[in-house]
Amino acid sequence: MAKEKNIRHYVASLLDSDLYKYSMQMMVVKHFNTVKVRYDFFNRGKTIFPMGFGVRLNKLVQEMQYLFLEKEEAEYLHTLPFLTPFYIEYLKSYNFDPSEVQIYQSTEGELMITIEGYWFRTILWEVPLMALISQLYFEMTGLDIDSEEDRTRTNVDKALFFRNNGIFYADYGTRRRYSLQNHEKVLKDLIEYSSPTPQNPHGLVGTSNVYLALKYGIKPIGTLAHEVISVIAALEGYQEANKKTMDYWSDVYGGALGTMLTDTYTTPQFFKEFCMKYAKLFDSIRHDSGDPVEFGELAIAHYKSLDIDTMSKTLIFSDNLNTEKVLEIAKHFKGRIKFAFGIGTFLSNDVGVKALNMVIKATKADGKHVIKLSDDLSKNTGDLKTVLLVKELLSL
Repeated sequence: MAKEKNIRHYVASLLDSDLYKYSMQMMVVKHFNTVKVRYDFFNRGKTIFPMGFGVRLNKLVQEMQYLFLEKEEAEYLHTLPFLTPFYIEYLKSYNFDPSEVQIYQSTEGELMITIEGYWFRTILWEVPLMALISQLYFEMTGLDIDSEEDRTRTNVDKALFFRNNGIFYADYGTRRRYSLQNHEKVLKDLIEYSSPTPQNPHGLVGTSNVYLALKYGIKPIGTLAHEVISVIAALEGYQEANKKTMDYWSDVYGGALGTMLTDTYTTPQFFKEFCMKYAKLFDSIRHDSGDPVEFGELAIAHYKSLDIDTMSKTLIFSDNLNTEKVLEIAKHFKGRIKFAFGIGTFLSNDVGVKALNMVIKATKADGKHVIKLSDDLSKNTGDLKTVLLVKELLSL
């Protein structure tokens, strides 16, 4: 019988997560350090997990308490100008508390997970836990994947495609990666064949994964997720949730990390709140659901209505991308506005198996329901009564 692997085979470090988790945590530590939240696991793909999965997952979650910020990692964080020394000192003392996570697997193979505790602590669970679920699932099911030679060819083909087509892109693949080991292989191939040069400045501009950014000497990329906007909405009201989030964010970061998500309560609602002040303060906006071309046209029209030069702003596309979608978007907006792409599962889990369709979302904040109203109805999450109430409130 094969020896069970320890947590570092799946999650290599406290920093083996997306940058936006740490940037959001720093804001939460400053402004919301008494708020308690609950997160739930949503199995959108209705995956049936192998028997014993919940037990094995729970053992690995217990081991996550032994991940600490290493000295070299703390020194690296000090090179990121937007993180404060106070926050880095806090992170030095941080460790995961497994008692915050409850895992249950039914006899039919259904997996249920909840995370509960103070927001400033529990905020770091989502990304590494999802990466752990994904890798453990593929290990326990033993599904056949492409050969290493085929995977290398796939990675190189993508790298050359993006670079030769003048595409700026970043790896966003941590949460649904096939494995940590494959994620590293993908990044090494992309760096070798897609790093920008003076002759061709396009290609791979960074990764959302802070541990891998440090390990491979590339830029960590990330700002914030829907989580912050939806929790603030639950706590302080839905009608100006985007505006309030931008106020809190700019208080913490000034003009740094200036990318805002538009679709937490639908993009049209966002643009109602995205007045001249915020449109000038935030360098870019990110698309994560709905039609990307429609989104881009709305954004261009909005910037023009404010007499803002569209070539001074950037659209970030990050919704379920592949080479065909990226090229279609790039051709449509070339010369009209700047754009870049955050590409996730298509890079880190394109190995010949179907990636898990799952999310972990905040569902309660200080006892109040937390919801998300996406531009894609299948991505809506949260209490149905609250969803209907907010739709009425916002005239959606």
